[in-house]
Amino acid sequence: MALTEDASPQIKGLLINGCAPMMVDELLGLLDEAAIHYDVLHHEALRTVEDAKAIRPETDYGHTKNLFVRNKKGKMWLLVLHEDRTVDLKSTAVQLSAGRFSFGSEERLMKYLGVILGAVSAFSILNDVTGQVCFVVDEALMSHPKWHIHPLDNKLTITVEREPLLAFLAEKGHGYEILKPL
Repeated sequence: MALTEDASPQIKGLLINGCAPMMVDELLGLLDEAAIHYDVLHHEALRTVEDAKAIRPETDYGHTKNLFVRNKKGKMWLLVLHEDRTVDLKSTAVQLSAGRFSFGSEERLMKYLGVILGAVSAFSILNDVTGQVCFVVDEALMSHPKWHIHPLDNKLTITVEREPLLAFLAEKGHGYEILKPL
């Protein structure tokens, strides 16, 4: 059963290789095939942490914020952070030996991660078909056994266990680096 009424509202372009990005139904099918349990919450489009906090009940799960950044040389990172982490891009870039960070453009976001602003999540790394985006996870999230994340669409949030999620992404070729507190 399709979860979205319109199959393309979150798709605004093609990936760098010219293919269409993965869509929600395809992603959830892959999770089902991998026997990864998840719960789905439908809601209005969320673009910020504040939007998400306004609609959800409090839980002890890991709530995320996601940043797509690049350096002057064009190297890119997907930072999956605890929602309450204060981000100093200069210090984070130094910690990741990146030089200096700036935010990736909406066009670059679509070409490499296949999503629009507000829909970025750990699942976006699956659209990195060329392996050019470094996947970085906040150490603070690792203490949470379950995470709430968008499944490539900011009108949905799924709750998924951390370990099966990270193992699934690694199996798909997307290992991660841990970002330590500053």
